Amino acid sequence: MAPSGSGSKKARASQRNASDRVAQMRKEQQKKDRARLLAIWGAAAVAIALIVGSVAFAVIRDRANTPSLDAVKSTPYEGGTHTQEPVTYKENPPVGGEHNPVWLNCGVYDSPVPKENAVHSLEHGAVWVTYQPDLPEADVEKLKDVLPDTYVVLSPYEGLPTPVVASTWGHQIQLTGADDPRLEEFVDEYIQGPDTPEPGALCTNGTDGTDQNATPQLPASPAATPSGSATPAAPSASPSPSAS
Repeated sequence: MAPSGSGSKKARASQRNASDRVAQMRKEQQKKDRARLLAIWGAAAVAIALIVGSVAFAVIRDRANTPSLDAVKSTPYEGGTHTQEPVTYKENPPVGGEHNPVWLNCGVYDSPVPKENAVHSLEHGAVWVTYQPDLPEADVEKLKDVLPDTYVVLSPYEGLPTPVVASTWGHQIQLTGADDPRLEEFVDEYIQGPDTPEPGALCTNGTDGTDQNATPQLPASPAATPSGSATPAAPSASPSPSAS
């Protein structure tokens, strides 16, 4: 019969071996866990890089496809100076300065309009799109289609430097034609823009150009509106009749 001390040593050795195996298994599991975590983080990093790259590419592509407004010429003007006399303007067409007390009704005109009245409309935040009188009718129709229904004056204009010129108060861009993509970009940027002296003021109820000094038909003020009656309507979005 073996001595009892020998059995205890074997038992302790067996326990140590078991503990070593458990420790080894834990180390291997920890390695696997670290490897799996690294794989997850790596995949996440790749996904984030792809997303960031896609967004950056889309932004760069959109910027590349967005028409540049670098050609816009800007001239600061203060508003509010009225005169019933003819005005000689620096720009052609004008973009600000003295103007008639009566604004031009926004809309589409098939003949030239008084500059002094049109400038007053610019003061109210309108865009004045002018085109050479010999511009093909199909191109004029394109201009009508692309422009907003309100706060826009469209008219022929003698002596333009380019086929189409778009103007707002203090800003102007010369365009190559009705298809020039900068037109829409200009309108979006400058209609009722921050330099507008009287943003949101009426672009209707003024003059259609046949009488430069016509008395504006102003809507009644809220204080003068009888109780129970409707509030005066906002400026109509419908174009004015063509000037004769």
